[in-house]
Amino acid sequence: MSATPIPRTLNLSFSGLRDISIIETPPRDRQAVETSVIEFSEELVREAILYEKERGGQVYFVHNRVRSIGAFADWVRRIVPEARVVVAHGQMSERHLESAMRAFLEGEADVLLATAIIENGLDIPNANTLLVNRADRFGLAQLYQLRGRVGRSERLAFAYFLVPPGLTLTPTARARLSAIQEFCELGAGFRIAARDLEIRGAGNLLGAEQHGFLEAVGFETYCQLLEEAVAELEGRPPTVHREVELRLGMDLQLPERYLPEPLLRLSFYKRLAACDDEEGLSALLEEMADRYGPAPPQVEDLARAQRVRMAARRAGVASVKRRARKWRLGLDPTTSPSLNLGEALTGWSGAQVSPEGEITLPIGDNGPELERVVRFLKQIKGQE
Repeated sequence: MSATPIPRTLNLSFSGLRDISIIETPPRDRQAVETSVIEFSEELVREAILYEKERGGQVYFVHNRVRSIGAFADWVRRIVPEARVVVAHGQMSERHLESAMRAFLEGEADVLLATAIIENGLDIPNANTLLVNRADRFGLAQLYQLRGRVGRSERLAFAYFLVPPGLTLTPTARARLSAIQEFCELGAGFRIAARDLEIRGAGNLLGAEQHGFLEAVGFETYCQLLEEAVAELEGRPPTVHREVELRLGMDLQLPERYLPEPLLRLSFYKRLAACDDEEGLSALLEEMADRYGPAPPQVEDLARAQRVRMAARRAGVASVKRRARKWRLGLDPTTSPSLNLGEALTGWSGAQVSPEGEITLPIGDNGPELERVVRFLKQIKGQE
């Protein structure tokens, strides 16, 4: 995999069309870059530049507008007169660009004020502070590449992604900035590429367009169809994706006060539904509590519902519904009858099974806990 994984290529690897290798081991003594998404202010810029200068380091300052970069350089020199500033951008003559870069490389300048051209492979171990103006205008891959210009030695590095004060960011910009701040540990490139795929979409995976059949059927269905086609070409049986319909009579919506961002809530719902064992579910709940604080009751209800879904999927049950003081479990007609079904039914007073394959479980006076339904489903599977 290259240093800049293209989301579409990454998805081809997920689908089995290409091999993938991941290198997550950082160089020895390398530290993660301290990453902040913060509002632009004169005080912050001055403090960040002076701090790096005082510890003998240098600063990258990205201003990705050639038309105003000269005026911006004058502003930086005014607020930090102690710092030596050089300017670099792609429209400079080769001689002037080389002169600016050489001055910075040899330590004759403290700040390199440049456009995004610095994302292309610069390796200057003494430069360990990065400031990016109008970070909301950059793509996630660009932000990741820019951050990679600092922290290339054993010294702790800092990256400040600046946005205008009071600016209402677009949902996509918020998602990109949230991702670059969230995935700041060493070896996070693969996860950033996956998040970039999620934010931008994969497009027509087998062509150059960013649309096509994917737009008609949706990303997940497209990937499922692609996976089935790959399995057929490789001569192996396709993976069966069994869905379980749940109607439990519970509030299973995450409160906005806990996760205000719609994209975050959607991401959590998708990750929760993808959990297929108790270990993965517990890890997800711990992550939620660590990132967003103590979970509200709805999160535990969602976890209980997912435990029902996991047990039903393994037991060959297609639906679990609560209706008229009864639990109604619909057996999947494509699965063979379980030899443990009769034993499970005898353990629940009043339980019945219809010729159509629907199991009816009466609800007691106080109502059974969902955990009892889970135990019943595990008995069908022979796990209890």
